[in-house]
Amino acid sequence: MTSSLPPIFDGMGRAMKAMAEHQRIISENIANSETAGYKARTVEAPDFSALVDSAGGTPQVARPRVELSNGMAALGAHAPQGGGRVVLDTQTSETKPDGNNVTLEDQLLALGQVQSDYAAMTSLYRKQIGLIKAAVGKG
Repeated sequence: MTSSLPPIFDGMGRAMKAMAEHQRIISENIANSETAGYKARTVEAPDFSALVDSAGGTPQVARPRVELSNGMAALGAHAPQGGGRVVLDTQTSETKPDGNNVTLEDQLLALGQVQSDYAAMTSLYRKQIGLIKAAVGKG
């Protein structure tokens, strides 16, 4: 996808979309906190190697991608939701006797982190816009 905006804006947009997805997953975890057998989920950190490619650099490490094969589908596997970035949360603090491992404290801490990251990203976006306005003489 080509854009007339600098790559930093593309990166900020991707990061904000990932944070919105993370917030959605946290809300699903909270909604299912009393569902027997439900496992908490989280969102993997976004992969920004494409931005490095577009900037002319070469990423040294790339995130592996798992694709659903016909054999996996025949065994009942489903494609992951949310672009393949939603995974089971391995950082849970406890598992209830019914198999549910969602704790509201963990989810609220994660939600607070997403909120502060989003605030930092919007501040960075605002500052970048200010720099562009100053560069063109309108700031």
